[in-house]
Amino acid sequence: MKHFFLALLFTGSLSTASWAQIKNNPESNHGNKFEQLGTIIQDPNMYRSASGAPGPRYWQQRADYDIDVELDDQKQRIAGSETVTYYNNSPDPLSYIWLQLDENEHNPKSDNQKFDESSMKEKMSIADVQAIMGHNQDLGVKIEKLTDGSGKALKYTINQTMLRMELPKTLKPGERFKFKVNWNYNISDRMTIAGRGGYEYFAEDGNYLYTISQWYPRLAVYSDFQGWQNKQFTGRGEFALTFGNFKVNITTPADHVVGATGECQNYSKMLTSAQLKRWNQSKNATSPVEIVTLDEVKDMMKVKSTKKKTWTYVATNVRDFAFVSSRRIVWDAMGTNVEGKKVMAMSYYGPEAYPLYNRYSTKVVAHTLKSYSKHSIAYPYPVAISVEAANGMEYPMICFNYGRAEKDGTYSEATKYGMIGVIIHEVGHNFFPMIVNSDERQWTWMDEGLNTFLQYLAEQEWDNNYPSQRGPAHKIVDYMRLPKDQLEPIMTNSENIVRFGPNAYAKPATALNVLRETIMGRELFDYAFKQYAKRWAFKHPTPADLFRTMEDASAVDLDWFWRGWFFGIDPVDIAISDVKYYRLDTKNPEVENLEAKAARERTEYNIGRERNRQEGTKFAVEQDTSLQDFYNKWDRFAVTPATRSAFNEYYAGLTPEEKALYDTKTNFYEVDFANVGGLVAPLILEWTYVDGTKEIERISPYIWRKNENKITKVFAKAKEVKSIKLDPFRETADIEENNNSWPTEYAPSKFELFKQKTAPRGSSTGANPMQQNRQSPNQVKQ
Repeated sequence: MKHFFLALLFTGSLSTASWAQIKNNPESNHGNKFEQLGTIIQDPNMYRSASGAPGPRYWQQRADYDIDVELDDQKQRIAGSETVTYYNNSPDPLSYIWLQLDENEHNPKSDNQKFDESSMKEKMSIADVQAIMGHNQDLGVKIEKLTDGSGKALKYTINQTMLRMELPKTLKPGERFKFKVNWNYNISDRMTIAGRGGYEYFAEDGNYLYTISQWYPRLAVYSDFQGWQNKQFTGRGEFALTFGNFKVNITTPADHVVGATGECQNYSKMLTSAQLKRWNQSKNATSPVEIVTLDEVKDMMKVKSTKKKTWTYVATNVRDFAFVSSRRIVWDAMGTNVEGKKVMAMSYYGPEAYPLYNRYSTKVVAHTLKSYSKHSIAYPYPVAISVEAANGMEYPMICFNYGRAEKDGTYSEATKYGMIGVIIHEVGHNFFPMIVNSDERQWTWMDEGLNTFLQYLAEQEWDNNYPSQRGPAHKIVDYMRLPKDQLEPIMTNSENIVRFGPNAYAKPATALNVLRETIMGRELFDYAFKQYAKRWAFKHPTPADLFRTMEDASAVDLDWFWRGWFFGIDPVDIAISDVKYYRLDTKNPEVENLEAKAARERTEYNIGRERNRQEGTKFAVEQDTSLQDFYNKWDRFAVTPATRSAFNEYYAGLTPEEKALYDTKTNFYEVDFANVGGLVAPLILEWTYVDGTKEIERISPYIWRKNENKITKVFAKAKEVKSIKLDPFRETADIEENNNSWPTEYAPSKFELFKQKTAPRGSSTGANPMQQNRQSPNQVKQ
């Protein structure tokens, strides 16, 4: 077809983005972002297959623990003895074993007490000053005895939070080794010293709440991909641990209530007859039943028992063990059906948390188990516990969270949603990394990021209006637009991250949400993600195993996505830099002559001519008509028989296909897009037509594969376009929305936005409306 197109040009700015991460073809505008990951992740082998599944010779170690521990409520001290059976399932002979002594992070001589920067401020809090001065408390693990199974002393070396135990003889593949450890340590005040475990003292009633975690010498992981994971625990990067079975006898004051990993074996001895009856009722209850009631707790808080009792807990195939002990905790429970299995959802909480936890906690636990099971694997354990402890930390079957009301029983909306969110998050850790057992010490995002993503799904399934702060794409843009010296790739070791929360929690959660909603779609993503969880349940996955599985189970090439989101720091910023409008030359004089006339009038228009007409100027050719000739009377735009005949002949000569195209009267829009930010993304376009209708069009990110900086795409539209908008649903995390529209749409300045902004749902600022309502004479009963 030899058709002429008439173009209307709209100009726009264009700039190029820099790509500073892992370039395969650094001097080119392509061949970098879409290359495969083979050069930057470990090769597949017999232990880990190219599909992302465990290989035919996959192995992992095992450690079983038999522990006796006593909690001294007078001295705030832990003393314990353990017998450990270690199974060498690796193909390697071992001459020593590494144990973790995580409580040594609190030792004042530990490196982590000094290696962070500090500076003086005009106003310093006590916490600021104490952080600079450090402490001289007697904290850290004291090893009393370390022997083999026969009682013979073993040589060992302690390097801060790691203990290397020398074996009396090489532990060959397939062999096991039994040893015994006696130890003790002073429990730290986690409200002042910080840390995951410790105690909290309540001066008003003189009682303690103990959250005991990282409390026993435990095996480090020995794996096929790195050997011993014996990187020091500095307080940030969490735990790589070995699966095994536990039997733990916990001795406490007789009036303490204990909740722990696993199932209690002696409730009949630990509980009163009334409490035991409530426990049995709770197994089939549809709402939480208080096994230990608030009234009972208030009585126990008044008189402290001098007697002791021992709780026995057993847990199978877990990677860790933690417990809570106090005389000031209410305990409620409810049997919950999770994928056809009965699970006891339970909560432990003090009087100050009662208004929130009694209403929400156990039901949130049950909701979390159901949501996570739906999106990953069915929850395999018999118990899931939420403990209110003014902090947030997770262990198998038990986690510590916050959520306290005001003294009058009211609470803010921020406290409510903050509590629900942290319970979902910490209970969710049962799946990642307690079951899908990634190395948190090295890759925090495989733990926190994946869990935060599933937390987002669970929050949105809890309440359609839930104010989720991590997960929605547009909420990560403030982080991704920061200067490059404040950013690092997600694939960064825990201790080296500047902005830990956004990097290890929010960005990977956002990336997975973008992957699910925008890149893969829910059906493909959900199937592949469940495959990853199934493949690596109770095993030790690496990032490469996740990357490979997601592709293997979906047939979606995602290497470009992992490169950009996980190995890079560039943001998404796609701009509409230029739009040209083309329309088919109809050659129909009835149409073209009218348009030519309108175009000439626009071209010849000038203000002087217009004002002469308005003033009634007497033109010479009108005063003396003899000056007018053929051209003064000729209508150059009139349709003549000759031009009409020529058009009819032209149209008759078109093929049926050409006539079909001609008759559609299609509009063509040539749009230039610029990759300003550097991170490639799909093009999601909202077309608004002159008639007011809209259309959403989605184009694969692969459109960038031949030119990663700028592209041009022509769109054929039956209707005339009024405007174009990129990323209309804010689903790609585009950091600059002012260049997403044609014609350009300008947002108010930041100052104007600040004036217009209202406090977001779930905001922690402002007053407590519930409290104000109770103080009002027209209060509504809660």
